[in-house]
Amino acid sequence: MRLDAFDRKILAILQKDNTTPQRTIGEAVNLSAPAVQRRIKRMTEEGVIRANVAVVDPVALGQSITIFVEVEVISETAAQIEAAKREFAAAPEIQQCYYVTGEADFILVVVVPAMADYEALTRRLFFGNNNVKRFRTFVAMDRVKVGLGVPVEGY
Repeated sequence: MRLDAFDRKILAILQKDNTTPQRTIGEAVNLSAPAVQRRIKRMTEEGVIRANVAVVDPVALGQSITIFVEVEVISETAAQIEAAKREFAAAPEIQQCYYVTGEADFILVVVVPAMADYEALTRRLFFGNNNVKRFRTFVAMDRVKVGLGVPVEGY
């Protein structure tokens, strides 16, 4: 899909606050509200806009510990990698999962209320999985910058 300057401006605004009224977006990008609505609908249908979600503070929900985990697997057959992806994606404690190159095979971002909850997760996903060779844990001391915004060139 080709994105023009109007689309890019709209995306830059929506990534800052997706509750911005279409009329306000239209004024900012010099389009009518219906034109903005059509563009947002098209970008949603074509998968450019993947979701409209609320970003929640994990501490407010009692999920005060953020952990990054490197996971190395023993065998990287397609079936085993896909199985690991499914298992990691299904775990509610795993906020993000990336299949990566390098020494590790996966990088996970985990949020839990306490270390005991993380220990239970490791028993379930790592110690209970014959294909996990090793994992390394990094506990975040501070959330300096958190987000999923994608840079929009020029905006």
